[in-house]
Amino acid sequence: MGRPAETLANVTLAGSGLDRRAELRTDRHLLGRLLAVPDTRVLELRGDRVAADEGPDGARLRLRPPEASDGGRLAVFLGADARDVMYVGVVGDPLPHEDGAGGSGPATGGEGDGLVTLRHVAADLDDLEAGMFATLLALANWHRSHGHCARCGAATQPQQSGWVRRCTNEGSEHYPRTDVAVIMSVVDEQDRLLMAQGAGWGTGRYSVLAGFLEPGESLAQAVAREVREEVGLEVFDVQYLGDQPWPFPTSLMVGFTARADSGALRLQESEIADARWFTRDEVRAGVADGSLAVSSRLSISRRLVEHWLGHEITGVR
Repeated sequence: MGRPAETLANVTLAGSGLDRRAELRTDRHLLGRLLAVPDTRVLELRGDRVAADEGPDGARLRLRPPEASDGGRLAVFLGADARDVMYVGVVGDPLPHEDGAGGSGPATGGEGDGLVTLRHVAADLDDLEAGMFATLLALANWHRSHGHCARCGAATQPQQSGWVRRCTNEGSEHYPRTDVAVIMSVVDEQDRLLMAQGAGWGTGRYSVLAGFLEPGESLAQAVAREVREEVGLEVFDVQYLGDQPWPFPTSLMVGFTARADSGALRLQESEIADARWFTRDEVRAGVADGSLAVSSRLSISRRLVEHWLGHEITGVR
């Protein structure tokens, strides 16, 4: 596996801007002190949404000072910015149509409340705010699904400023998990791009192939296995292009390009409804007339297509 001189640019959620200040997390009084200081900026998550304001120049999260009720909520120390402003995320009450499990729902609150999902707004945020939203969402998703110890089944409690859960029975510590997935633009000898339609996606929606890393596997091996399983092709010249945190619920997407000889595609019917090779002209024409639906500009899959295409896809959010 190689690393090309040119990697993906402007991958949403992959930028920096927040200093996580991990050395402060072990201070058991940290969250209490920060939530008692009006200068602390709080990002409140409700379900999978936060409050934001959208304008012609982008979007801004609606951060607020601490409130008295924050002390009884799940809170996470997110870090500090270059001006040493401290940021805390809190998980607020679920929305009326949710049960607290963080459902996906519509992209906005739907009642003029200004609540938005990360999918809807991340590409319009600056690196600092996009990173805060992604971090809080991923940690909240992890906390929601790890309320009990995997070893004995007893309840766990948040520790280390929201970055660890400890078993209340035998004291074992449990750390946030990240599920690694590979995503790849496969190109043939005619420089055509392979894209597939997932089962249940509907007509016209195509994307590059992707799949999760398995235990004992290298990233390049995962790329080769996923392509072989999903479309029956052998790949070579696997090269890293970039990566992206993907908190849906707690993943990391690692992007690659690879080459394959064109041939008969053998589709994994349980996963793939259709797959085909696209020329650049076909992609441009399909996007222009609406017959081809590509991934949103939030996703690294869109950046992989644009990297092969040679320019950004405009006019499609």
